[in-house]
Amino acid sequence: MGTSNVRRNQLMLTALCLLMSGCYYMQAARGQLEINRKREPISDVIADGETPERLAAQLQLLSAARAFSIDELQLPDNDSYRSYADLERDFVVWNIVAVPEFSLQAKSWCYPVVGCVSYRGYFAQSAAEKQAAALRADGYDVALGGVAAYSTLGRFDDPVLNTMLHWSDVDIVATMFHELAHQVLYVKDDTEFNESFATAVEEIGMERWLDSRAETALLASWRQRRELRSGFAALVAAAREDLQRIYASQLDADAMRQKKQARLEEFAAAATRLFDDAGRPAPGWLKSELNNARLVSNTLYHGRVAEFRQLLEDCGGDLPCFYNAATRLAEST
Repeated sequence: MGTSNVRRNQLMLTALCLLMSGCYYMQAARGQLEINRKREPISDVIADGETPERLAAQLQLLSAARAFSIDELQLPDNDSYRSYADLERDFVVWNIVAVPEFSLQAKSWCYPVVGCVSYRGYFAQSAAEKQAAALRADGYDVALGGVAAYSTLGRFDDPVLNTMLHWSDVDIVATMFHELAHQVLYVKDDTEFNESFATAVEEIGMERWLDSRAETALLASWRQRRELRSGFAALVAAAREDLQRIYASQLDADAMRQKKQARLEEFAAAATRLFDDAGRPAPGWLKSELNNARLVSNTLYHGRVAEFRQLLEDCGGDLPCFYNAATRLAEST
């Protein structure tokens, strides 16, 4: 990336900081500046004789997948995911989702440009933990977790991050497709729409990418995992429906709390059986952090995926038609 472009992006972020107030925005700007400062062209990293063989192979794979994302998935042709940044940590940000004790409506935070979202991200784990503790003290159910990738919606040239590369090759490519989808369509104030759309594009993209490479075994495994996610999402949806009825009842707080806990434990047991039957590990929070926020977090990413896949089917698999249909759906909601 040229020096003039780096300077331009730094000036943009500085201007944003001056327009905003509060430590939160300052830490966000510093975090983005760190990413901009550390990135370098993928071609240079691959050509560097000191680059580890595994890293070079991953970046070569991602470069091929990036070309596929443009040619076959009609995702944006820009400088996103053409550079690499090593942040020297396991996660790029730590996200918080907070939900009242007797509700399934997540707390939202509103920002310039992106609008209101159902989570709050911090570039420092300690800052995220401090905020999570304050929200718990205020009576919220809280989910806190590290995030390996995120999108600036095309406002900056998002790099491949070292935080993404701990996963399998399939998951790395899937994540890139997911984040690029946010650049195709993003609706202010509707996190579930945005994340479900991106998850649908991710799933469509992976099926086509693996098929194009004749990766029969990997494609079969990917489809099995997708079915597992769908089964898990169905269990989440059923638990949410029951909890909504509990929260709408006229029970006193103690009785409601008992019923809530019993339904969450029932959900956890069913979900654990689902993963056990599939021979895959269940999410750790099923044992340690059962609460409304965890259910809501899952729904944000999968709640409307089936709806988007139906749009694709209605378009006969044509992606430009699908993107236009999703845009019309966004405008109607």
